[in-house]
Amino acid sequence: MKVMLRRNCAGHLVVYVAKKDLEEEVVKEVEADCETIFTLANGWELAIAGLEEPLKLPKTVEARRIA
Repeated sequence: MKVMLRRNCAGHLVVYVAKKDLEEEVVKEVEADCETIFTLANGWELAIAGLEEPLKLPKTVEARRIA
């Protein structure tokens, strides 16, 4: 699914899923193999491969929901 990553006014990373009209703050970020796993405030876990460091935001990427 396509998601948009951005920072909110408090400086926290936020994920927006347009198809679900869902916007949630990232509460945990873990590096695993060649992908980053983001845990959202609602409990969802999204795996995103190939993110560059430092992250240039806003950015639309392909994500895979794993939980």
